[in-house]
Amino acid sequence: MKLSVLVDNATLTDRYFLAEPGLSIHIEDGGTRVLFDAGYSGILVTNARKMGIDLLNVDEIVISHGHLDHTWGLDALLRLHTEAIFEGRERVEPTFIAHPDAFLTRSCNGVGEIGCHLSVEELFRHGKVLLTPAPLWLTENLVFLGEIERRFEFERVPPCGYVYTPDGIRDDTVLDDTALACKTEEGLVVITGCSHSGICSIVEQAREVCNEDRVADVIGGFHLLDAPPEQIEGILGYFAEVRPAALHPCHCTDLAAKIALARVADVRETGVGLHLEYG
Repeated sequence: MKLSVLVDNATLTDRYFLAEPGLSIHIEDGGTRVLFDAGYSGILVTNARKMGIDLLNVDEIVISHGHLDHTWGLDALLRLHTEAIFEGRERVEPTFIAHPDAFLTRSCNGVGEIGCHLSVEELFRHGKVLLTPAPLWLTENLVFLGEIERRFEFERVPPCGYVYTPDGIRDDTVLDDTALACKTEEGLVVITGCSHSGICSIVEQAREVCNEDRVADVIGGFHLLDAPPEQIEGILGYFAEVRPAALHPCHCTDLAAKIALARVADVRETGVGLHLEYG
């Protein structure tokens, strides 16, 4: 399995890419190409081109959750596909995969829309759309984890604004927040978006779905910004027990959290331009 970071809050040193508060990761497993999230502004297209990654050949586009820093870059991706059609260039019609709540309208702190501004109906005009709360195997080794069971009290956080559903407005606990996991020779590689559902809950669900206890790596946002001490201590206790071979926290993970995580795991630098391979 090969993994390349296309969008993150930072770039690797001396790598001349663009960065923004957002996330997008390109994954290759065998002959299958997956784009995990699309960032905020569309810089994924520029960064991918510089890295030699053809986003027109992506088979599946997986959305970790519906927030704008993970979905608004879809506009640029759809423009890329539209222009390819006009120009007669070869392309793969992608399948969009997400939790059913990922395309609901959401608001927070007076901002009228912090969710994806594309509807499911609009996405259907550009490819297939598959919405499921259940785990879904994308390849023999790579799985969409579906709705995450919130397993740990120390990871419970206040709602993130409001979500507008067909049944009315409710507190947004980001039920659509999910992740990917890949089985490798070294153990599981867990790829997260923002971990609103709890990084430990995500890893635990990955271990359960994949029937594998070993964790080779966890890469992505851990949603640890000014996290309370009890949450940090709970997470440190969990990772001290699980003993992942490496951690690549990025995006919505602050420096204090990374320093704390380094007490119990091998925390490694992450940013746009990072390329990882696993057996």
